[in-house]
Amino acid sequence: MKILVTVKRAVDYTVRVRPLTDGSGVDIANAKMSMNPFDEIALEQAVQLKEAGVADEIVAVSIGNSGSQDVLRSALAFGADRALLVQTDAVLEPVAVSRILAKITADEAPQLVLMGKQAIDDDASQTPQMLAARMGWAQGTFACGLTMGDAEVTVVREVDGGTQTLALPLPAVVSVDLRLNEPRYLKLPDIMKAKRKPLEVQPLEEMGVDVGTKTRITHYAEPPERKPGVRVQSVSELIDRLVNEAKVL
Repeated sequence: MKILVTVKRAVDYTVRVRPLTDGSGVDIANAKMSMNPFDEIALEQAVQLKEAGVADEIVAVSIGNSGSQDVLRSALAFGADRALLVQTDAVLEPVAVSRILAKITADEAPQLVLMGKQAIDDDASQTPQMLAARMGWAQGTFACGLTMGDAEVTVVREVDGGTQTLALPLPAVVSVDLRLNEPRYLKLPDIMKAKRKPLEVQPLEEMGVDVGTKTRITHYAEPPERKPGVRVQSVSELIDRLVNEAKVL
Protein backbone atom coordinates (compact mmCIF):
# COMPACT_ATOMS: atom_id res chain seq x y z
CA MET A 1 0.00 0.00 0.00
CA LYS A 2 1.18 3.50 -0.84
CA ILE A 3 0.29 6.38 1.47
CA LEU A 4 0.55 10.01 0.42
CA VAL A 5 0.96 12.54 3.23
CA THR A 6 0.74 16.29 2.77
CA VAL A 7 2.95 18.54 4.91
CA LYS A 8 2.92 22.33 5.05
CA ARG A 9 5.56 24.77 6.24
CA ALA A 10 4.01 27.23 8.67
CA VAL A 11 5.05 29.61 11.42
CA ASP A 12 5.85 27.56 14.51
CA TYR A 13 2.92 27.26 16.90
CA THR A 14 4.99 28.82 19.72
CA VAL A 15 5.45 32.08 17.79
CA ARG A 16 2.93 34.89 18.18
CA VAL A 17 2.49 36.57 14.84
CA ARG A 18 1.37 40.17 14.39
CA PRO A 19 0.05 42.09 11.39
CA LEU A 20 2.28 44.60 9.65
CA THR A 21 1.73 48.19 10.68
CA ASP A 22 0.01 49.01 7.39
CA GLY A 23 -2.26 45.96 7.62
CA SER A 24 -1.03 44.60 4.30
CA GLY A 25 0.10 41.25 5.66
CA VAL A 26 1.52 39.32 8.59
CA ASP A 27 5.02 39.96 9.90
CA ILE A 28 6.84 36.63 9.71
CA ALA A 29 10.32 38.00 9.00
CA ASN A 30 12.83 35.92 10.95
CA ALA A 31 10.00 33.91 12.51
CA LYS A 32 10.67 30.27 13.36
CA MET A 33 9.08 27.98 10.76
CA SER A 34 8.19 24.32 11.21
CA MET A 35 5.88 21.57 9.99
CA ASN A 36 2.19 22.20 10.55
CA PRO A 37 1.38 20.26 13.78
CA PHE A 38 -1.65 18.49 12.30
CA ASP A 39 0.50 17.30 9.39
CA GLU A 40 2.99 15.84 11.88
CA ILE A 41 0.17 13.72 13.28
CA ALA A 42 -0.81 12.55 9.79
CA LEU A 43 2.81 11.65 9.07
CA GLU A 44 3.20 9.80 12.36
CA GLN A 45 0.11 7.74 11.55
CA ALA A 46 1.51 6.84 8.14
CA VAL A 47 4.81 5.74 9.70
CA GLN A 48 2.98 3.64 12.28
CA LEU A 49 1.06 1.91 9.49
CA LYS A 50 4.31 1.19 7.69
CA GLU A 51 5.91 -0.15 10.87
CA ALA A 52 2.89 -2.42 11.30
CA GLY A 53 3.43 -3.84 7.81
CA VAL A 54 0.25 -2.29 6.40
CA ALA A 55 2.01 0.23 4.14
CA ASP A 56 5.14 -0.25 2.08
CA GLU A 57 5.73 3.30 0.80
CA ILE A 58 5.13 6.79 2.19
CA VAL A 59 5.34 9.82 -0.10
CA ALA A 60 5.47 13.26 1.52
CA VAL A 61 4.23 16.23 -0.53
CA SER A 62 4.51 19.94 0.12
CA ILE A 63 3.62 23.08 -1.84
CA GLY A 64 5.59 26.24 -1.21
CA ASN A 65 8.87 28.06 -1.66
CA SER A 66 12.33 26.55 -1.41
CA GLY A 67 12.18 26.77 2.39
CA SER A 68 9.64 23.94 2.34
CA GLN A 69 12.50 21.57 1.60
CA ASP A 70 13.37 21.73 5.31
CA VAL A 71 9.89 20.48 6.19
CA LEU A 72 10.17 17.67 3.67
CA ARG A 73 13.57 16.66 5.04
CA SER A 74 11.91 16.44 8.45
CA ALA A 75 9.20 14.26 6.90
CA LEU A 76 11.89 11.98 5.47
CA ALA A 77 13.51 11.82 8.91
CA PHE A 78 10.14 10.85 10.40
CA GLY A 79 10.05 7.85 8.06
CA ALA A 80 8.75 8.94 4.67
CA ASP A 81 10.47 7.13 1.79
CA ARG A 82 10.58 10.02 -0.66
CA ALA A 83 9.36 13.57 -0.97
CA LEU A 84 8.00 15.95 -3.59
CA LEU A 85 8.02 19.73 -3.44
CA VAL A 86 5.81 21.71 -5.79
CA GLN A 87 7.80 24.92 -5.70
CA THR A 88 6.11 28.30 -5.88
CA ASP A 89 6.36 31.66 -4.15
CA ALA A 90 2.65 32.33 -4.64
CA VAL A 91 0.16 32.32 -1.78
CA LEU A 92 -2.40 29.72 -2.80
CA GLU A 93 -6.04 29.30 -1.80
CA PRO A 94 -7.31 25.88 -0.65
CA VAL A 95 -9.13 25.38 -3.96
CA ALA A 96 -5.86 25.83 -5.87
CA VAL A 97 -4.01 23.55 -3.47
CA SER A 98 -6.68 20.88 -3.97
CA ARG A 99 -6.19 21.06 -7.75
CA ILE A 100 -2.44 20.56 -7.38
CA LEU A 101 -2.87 17.69 -4.94
CA ALA A 102 -5.47 16.07 -7.19
CA LYS A 103 -2.96 15.96 -10.04
CA ILE A 104 -0.25 14.55 -7.78
CA THR A 105 -2.66 11.99 -6.35
CA ALA A 106 -3.71 10.90 -9.83
CA ASP A 107 -0.05 10.49 -10.83
CA GLU A 108 1.07 8.70 -7.65
CA ALA A 109 -2.08 6.54 -7.28
CA PRO A 110 -1.89 6.02 -3.50
CA GLN A 111 -4.48 3.93 -1.69
CA LEU A 112 -4.68 6.41 1.18
CA VAL A 113 -4.08 10.15 1.51
CA LEU A 114 -3.45 11.39 5.05
CA MET A 115 -3.67 15.12 5.78
CA GLY A 116 -3.85 17.41 8.77
CA LYS A 117 -7.38 18.62 9.37
CA GLN A 118 -6.20 22.22 8.94
CA ALA A 119 -3.11 24.41 8.76
CA ILE A 120 -2.47 26.65 11.74
CA ASP A 121 -1.71 29.68 9.58
CA ASP A 122 -5.04 30.07 7.77
CA ASP A 123 -7.21 27.53 9.70
CA ALA A 124 -9.22 26.96 6.51
CA SER A 125 -9.87 23.20 6.98
CA GLN A 126 -11.03 22.91 3.36
CA THR A 127 -8.34 21.19 1.31
CA PRO A 128 -8.96 17.54 2.39
CA GLN A 129 -12.64 17.79 1.56
CA MET A 130 -11.97 19.45 -1.79
CA LEU A 131 -9.36 16.84 -2.70
CA ALA A 132 -11.72 13.96 -1.90
CA ALA A 133 -14.44 15.58 -4.00
CA ARG A 134 -12.10 16.08 -6.98
CA MET A 135 -10.90 12.48 -6.82
CA GLY A 136 -14.37 11.05 -6.19
CA TRP A 137 -12.99 9.19 -3.16
CA ALA A 138 -14.46 8.48 0.25
CA GLN A 139 -13.40 10.91 2.96
CA GLY A 140 -13.08 10.84 6.74
CA THR A 141 -12.44 14.16 8.48
CA PHE A 142 -11.21 15.06 11.99
CA ALA A 143 -9.98 11.50 12.62
CA CYS A 144 -9.06 10.58 16.19
CA GLY A 145 -8.81 6.84 15.45
CA LEU A 146 -7.83 4.86 12.36
CA THR A 147 -7.75 1.12 11.61
CA MET A 148 -6.87 -0.43 8.27
CA GLY A 149 -8.77 -3.39 6.81
CA ASP A 150 -8.30 -5.38 3.61
CA ALA A 151 -10.15 -2.99 1.33
CA GLU A 152 -11.34 -0.29 3.70
CA VAL A 153 -10.23 2.04 6.47
CA THR A 154 -12.23 2.49 9.67
CA VAL A 155 -12.12 6.06 10.91
CA VAL A 156 -13.27 7.31 14.30
CA ARG A 157 -13.90 11.02 13.88
CA GLU A 158 -14.55 13.92 16.23
CA VAL A 159 -18.07 15.34 16.11
CA ASP A 160 -19.86 17.85 18.31
CA GLY A 161 -21.63 15.16 20.31
CA GLY A 162 -18.60 12.89 20.78
CA THR A 163 -17.28 10.54 18.10
CA GLN A 164 -18.56 8.87 14.95
CA THR A 165 -17.20 5.69 13.34
CA LEU A 166 -17.07 5.37 9.56
CA ALA A 167 -15.98 2.50 7.30
CA LEU A 168 -14.51 3.97 4.11
CA PRO A 169 -13.70 1.98 0.97
CA LEU A 170 -10.20 2.49 -0.38
CA PRO A 171 -8.86 4.65 -1.89
CA ALA A 172 -9.78 7.35 0.60
CA VAL A 173 -8.76 10.75 1.96
CA VAL A 174 -8.50 11.10 5.75
CA SER A 175 -7.78 14.31 7.66
CA VAL A 176 -6.52 13.86 11.21
CA ASP A 177 -7.17 15.55 14.53
CA LEU A 178 -4.99 16.04 17.60
CA ARG A 179 -6.11 12.96 19.55
CA LEU A 180 -5.05 10.45 16.88
CA ASN A 181 -1.47 10.06 18.14
CA GLU A 182 1.57 11.85 19.54
CA PRO A 183 4.33 12.42 16.96
CA ARG A 184 7.74 10.99 17.80
CA TYR A 185 10.86 13.01 18.41
CA LEU A 186 13.37 12.97 15.59
CA LYS A 187 16.68 11.28 16.28
CA LEU A 188 19.98 12.45 14.86
CA PRO A 189 20.65 9.22 12.92
CA ASP A 190 17.24 9.53 11.22
CA ILE A 191 17.97 13.17 10.34
CA MET A 192 21.27 12.14 8.78
CA LYS A 193 19.65 9.28 6.83
CA ALA A 194 17.00 11.68 5.50
CA LYS A 195 19.70 13.60 3.60
CA ARG A 196 20.21 10.55 1.37
CA LYS A 197 16.52 10.01 0.58
CA PRO A 198 15.11 11.37 -2.72
CA LEU A 199 13.48 14.80 -2.71
CA GLU A 200 12.07 15.91 -6.06
CA VAL A 201 11.43 19.59 -6.78
CA GLN A 202 8.89 20.43 -9.46
CA PRO A 203 8.07 24.04 -10.42
CA LEU A 204 4.37 24.79 -10.20
CA GLU A 205 4.40 26.31 -13.69
CA GLU A 206 5.26 22.92 -15.20
CA MET A 207 2.17 21.22 -13.75
CA GLY A 208 -0.37 22.99 -15.93
CA VAL A 209 -2.79 23.54 -13.04
CA ASP A 210 -5.09 26.55 -12.74
CA VAL A 211 -4.18 28.29 -9.48
CA GLY A 212 -5.99 31.57 -10.11
CA THR A 213 -7.28 33.30 -6.99
CA LYS A 214 -10.97 33.83 -6.36
CA THR A 215 -10.72 35.96 -3.23
CA ARG A 216 -8.69 38.99 -2.16
CA ILE A 217 -7.56 39.79 1.37
CA THR A 218 -8.01 43.51 1.94
CA HIS A 219 -6.63 43.96 5.45
CA TYR A 220 -5.02 42.18 8.39
CA ALA A 221 -5.71 43.21 11.98
CA GLU A 222 -5.31 41.77 15.46
CA PRO A 223 -8.49 40.75 17.28
CA PRO A 224 -9.71 43.25 19.88
CA GLU A 225 -8.27 42.80 23.35
CA ARG A 226 -10.44 40.84 25.71
CA LYS A 227 -11.92 42.95 28.50
CA PRO A 228 -10.94 41.97 32.05
CA GLY A 229 -13.42 39.91 34.02
CA VAL A 230 -15.44 41.25 36.93
CA ARG A 231 -16.39 39.70 40.25
CA VAL A 232 -20.09 39.53 41.05
CA GLN A 233 -21.58 39.43 44.53
CA SER A 234 -24.54 37.14 43.93
CA VAL A 235 -26.22 34.75 41.52
CA SER A 236 -28.91 37.30 40.75
CA GLU A 237 -26.25 39.85 39.75
CA LEU A 238 -24.57 37.25 37.53
CA ILE A 239 -27.85 36.47 35.77
CA ASP A 240 -28.59 40.17 35.36
CA ARG A 241 -25.21 40.75 33.70
CA LEU A 242 -25.61 37.73 31.43
CA VAL A 243 -29.02 38.94 30.33
CA ASN A 244 -28.49 42.68 30.03
CA GLU A 245 -24.75 43.07 29.28
CA ALA A 246 -23.49 39.87 27.67
CA LYS A 247 -26.94 39.14 26.18
CA VAL A 248 -26.28 35.41 26.16
CA LEU A 249 -29.46 34.51 28.06
